[in-house]
Amino acid sequence: MELGLIGLGVILLLVAIAALSGIRVIQEYERGVVFRFGRVLGKPKGPGLVFIIPYGVDRMVKVNLQTVTMNVPPQDVITRDNVTVRVDAVIYFQVIDPTRATIAIQNYLFGTSQVAQTTLRAILGKVDLDDLLSQRDQINDQLARVIDDLTEPWGIKVTLVEIRNVDLPESMQRAMARQAEAERDRRARVISADGEFQASQKLSDAAEIMARNPQSLQLRFLQTVQEVASERNSTLVMPIPVELLNFFEHASGNPRSQREAAAEEPPAPRPPAEVTPPAPAIGPATVPPPVPVRAPADSGDGVSTEG
Repeated sequence: MELGLIGLGVILLLVAIAALSGIRVIQEYERGVVFRFGRVLGKPKGPGLVFIIPYGVDRMVKVNLQTVTMNVPPQDVITRDNVTVRVDAVIYFQVIDPTRATIAIQNYLFGTSQVAQTTLRAILGKVDLDDLLSQRDQINDQLARVIDDLTEPWGIKVTLVEIRNVDLPESMQRAMARQAEAERDRRARVISADGEFQASQKLSDAAEIMARNPQSLQLRFLQTVQEVASERNSTLVMPIPVELLNFFEHASGNPRSQREAAAEEPPAPRPPAEVTPPAPAIGPATVPPPVPVRAPADSGDGVSTEG
């Protein structure tokens, strides 16, 4: 009788130990993939308390369902326009099927990292440097889509891929700096030329208005004089306005029309200047030799006279 009680106590103790050893606690962010004699059960277990058959009958593998943030190591990439850059990225993914993440791949973390590296080199090798620097959002979406398609058989869902750093060679950085400076100079010159063009149009319009109203030109002149006179360290030289001369001409009875008519009349011709012969030189008088003079022949008496 006593031996039977002792044996029953031992059996109960072994059952209690087995029951305690088969209890597992699975967290809310975990799932347990149970293998029974090497074959996986249909549905992962958890979260909470889970009982499995101990002593090698059941084996459970816990899989984390949290989003994993993984750094992609820097990769040397040659872009489509033959520029060598060094690019690193970060990838966000999570397990959506614990069973496939356990069965389909040996280590899904390492596999996802390798897929991200190779895809990064392949995608960036098909784009130009300017597109890599200016269109990162589109490239990130393309990377996330390609990596997600490759990891989908493993039960992995890639949610986001971000290119973090793009390291350029120093020579390329200097060339890009010169290009940016030249582009800014071009924009500045275009803006300045546009401003000059608009200013010339406005000046042309103002000149037409002033041509219709000559008084506005005088008002503008006075305004300019006022602006210049506001500076104390400047010297102002004022010419006499033409309008003031016209006022004096009208006041003196010599209208502008008479003055213009007089200016248009051709000048009277000058008399020729008289030329005074030079005085003879002072000296002994020289008597020229006598010149014979012949009188015309007289046909009447035939007498000729010589003087």
